[in-house]
Order: sequence, then C-alpha cells, then structure tokens
Amino acid sequence: MDFTPVLAAKGYSSARPLTQPAPGTASEKRGGFAAAAAADFVQTLKTGEQTAKSAMITEADPHALVQALAKTELAVETAVTVRNKIVEAYQEILRMPV
Repeated sequence: MDFTPVLAAKGYSSARPLTQPAPGTASEKRGGFAAAAAADFVQTLKTGEQTAKSAMITEADPHALVQALAKTELAVETAVTVRNKIVEAYQEILRMPV
C-alpha cells in the first residue's frame, strides 16, 4: 500500500467528522453551561456597574449598591479561581512526560 501525503490528507478529512461531538452529547451541554456562566458573569458586572452609576447620582439606595458590589466581587473571585484552575491543569499537562 502506497501511503502518500495526499492519501493521509484524504484519510484525515474523512475521519475528522467522526471526532466532532454528536449533537446533544455531554460535551455540547458543558459548552452550553460555560456559555451560560459567561453570560451570567457579564450580566452581573453590567448590573453592578449600572447600580454604581445610579448611586453616584443618588438614584439608588446604598444598600442596593453594597449588594451589587458584593455580587460583582463574588463573580470576579469565581472567575479568577476558575482561570487559576485551568492554568494549573495546563501546567500539569505540560509537565507530563511524552
């Protein structure tokens, strides 16, 4: 059997769809969870920013400002923790012997 780069490319292109996750699988649901978490994070930051702006022009009560800032702080701390765990996992993968 003659194995040329052209045959290798054809084999790869025919096998590539098999490596894609099937619709509705667990990996797709995880992606949906990550997207929803990112959207929730952005919405929390926007709400905190709007509340802070309102408090500066005395339209919002101080209690609402403190709540918004606490939620924003928690969201940022969570995002930083997740980022740190991802970086640690990546570094662990780099340390693995080949």
